[in-house]
Amino acid sequence: MAILAVIPARLGATRLPRKPLRDLAGKPLVVRVWARVQAMRVADRCVVATDSEEVAGAVRDAGGDCVITGGDHPSGTDRVAEVAAMPEFRRYEVIVNVQGDEPFVQREAVIGAAEIVRGNRFPLGTSAAAAPESILGQPHVVKVVTADDGRALYFSRAPIPFLRDHADAELARTLVRQHIGVYAYARDALLRWVRLPQHPLEQVERLEQLRPLAAGIAMGVAHVAEPPQGGIDTEDDLARASAQWEAFNGERS
Repeated sequence: MAILAVIPARLGATRLPRKPLRDLAGKPLVVRVWARVQAMRVADRCVVATDSEEVAGAVRDAGGDCVITGGDHPSGTDRVAEVAAMPEFRRYEVIVNVQGDEPFVQREAVIGAAEIVRGNRFPLGTSAAAAPESILGQPHVVKVVTADDGRALYFSRAPIPFLRDHADAELARTLVRQHIGVYAYARDALLRWVRLPQHPLEQVERLEQLRPLAAGIAMGVAHVAEPPQGGIDTEDDLARASAQWEAFNGERS
């Protein structure tokens, strides 16, 4: 199955203005993410999807592939779906969504999500990592619990699983999983996802992946060894990422 990787990059972020174009170790953030995904050799084609000609110009100047999408998409998945529906991309059967603010995204997380769909295990795929119990008290960290077959049961900002009894705490700790925001979609499942109305669970948790789950579209979860180093949403995040970049990327920076 041909795989298309799409990196949605919206210019109008509020917490970190002009986020895709902010400098990360000498290059725009979105260029760093595109180069990282391209170097993974997971996809047959990798494109940035943006509502900004300025972002598109930065990507193309770096040798990247970029398409202009609408400016009113409520989520990255909607932006990715617009790209997937374009005639030039209709031959791709598996679409992978890597967020445009994740320069440290792990290769195994992207491959794991893609292989779930390419192997016909589930129509949707994502990734998660074993994580310390401390994330249970952090609402900005999304947690996921899975069924025995690897299917996602629920995503939440709340502490799941909840450690009710101290005697079971050690067992519960082995079940703590931090969601990694990489998605893979079978084409039909992606287009069905974006046609669905927002679900109340999605609205209260502010987690778009609850929409397909509530509609009965199964999402498999690939497990990776380590949690991600984190996305970039604030000035502090950007400073941290810049300090870590050389050590993380070595000569590729």
